[in-house]
Amino acid sequence: MEPPLLCPPPPFSSVPPSARSRRKRQRYVEKNGRCNVQHGNMRETYRYLTDIFTTLVDLNWRCSLFVFVMAYAVTWLFFGAIWYLIAYCRGDLDHLEDETWTPCVNNVNGFISAFLFSIETETTIGYGHRVITDQCPVGTMLLLLQAILGSMVNAFMVGCMFVKISQPNKRAETLVFSKHAVISLRDDKLCLMFRVGDLRSSHIVGANMRAKLIKSKQTQEGEFIPLDQTDISVGFETGDDRLFLVSPLVISHEIDARSPFWDMSQTQLEKEDFEIVVILEGMVEATGMTCQARSSYLAEEVLWGHRFSPMMSLAEGFFDVDYGAFHHTFEVTCLKDKWKMSDFSIAFFLDSLTFNSHKEKSPLQKKRPVSTLTEVSGDQNAMQTCE
Repeated sequence: MEPPLLCPPPPFSSVPPSARSRRKRQRYVEKNGRCNVQHGNMRETYRYLTDIFTTLVDLNWRCSLFVFVMAYAVTWLFFGAIWYLIAYCRGDLDHLEDETWTPCVNNVNGFISAFLFSIETETTIGYGHRVITDQCPVGTMLLLLQAILGSMVNAFMVGCMFVKISQPNKRAETLVFSKHAVISLRDDKLCLMFRVGDLRSSHIVGANMRAKLIKSKQTQEGEFIPLDQTDISVGFETGDDRLFLVSPLVISHEIDARSPFWDMSQTQLEKEDFEIVVILEGMVEATGMTCQARSSYLAEEVLWGHRFSPMMSLAEGFFDVDYGAFHHTFEVTCLKDKWKMSDFSIAFFLDSLTFNSHKEKSPLQKKRPVSTLTEVSGDQNAMQTCE
């Protein structure tokens, strides 16, 4: 047996340049969580009007403010015009100087004054200068109608603005994912890992993690399925997908026989055209509303033979988290060098590790020896031993 080879990794590493010369792939989900999908040729646009409340909430802020202002302005102008029309038809405008004449609304002498009376009625300001009289039944009915419709407009528009302001979309801005995913051994199991953290001191209650593999495929019958979605297990069976996100966590996916990466070699992984979408869901502690944060990793953003650098230390009376090292990784040199020399699949690699764990070697092992990785972790530096 050859003497053990110690491989101290550098403190941090950059993305390997060999796998970055490929063409840029169009993302399905952007790094900031925005879904890069646009809907076109929609002929049933009337469906948006059947759920007008959600449609208004989904508008951008510029359009929302415009609709908010126009909703009030239009109703004020509409009822102002009706008040002016009543005064004109009753002849109130022709008896402005006649003190014996009882108008429908006192002190309405033109459209501007009728418009101001409409605003006072709908907003219940009530300055007291313009007031309706009991000699105008039509005006009384119109006053009731405007009071009811004005309350409905207030409830609808204020509700839309409140829901839009309190949306937890911005809460997802403080939920961060690592720039790269890594593949390395953990407890003698090959795992795909990425890191997630929460920048706020208020926590996400009931945080849950999911992952999807987005990859086009062709079925055995010849059907082509673009952007097919496959579940990537991140601990659903064991409950590890339910997170206590007080400090940054490394989410792990074990590459076993059920994994979509099981039959891929390192070379195939670098050439594959796929995207890993990760989704973090939970309830915002401050508001009680559900929040969702998303990110994605392309094939060139998956670093083979890397691990995440430690970022937590014990200070006096508390644990200190250094977010400056959140995206940092270091290279596990021995594992990476071994896989650069091999095109074997991950399944064959793990089987070989199992064979090598026996004391007596089989003839197959003598023909095709495989290295065994032993991890030795320390407080300051990580060391890897390869036999």
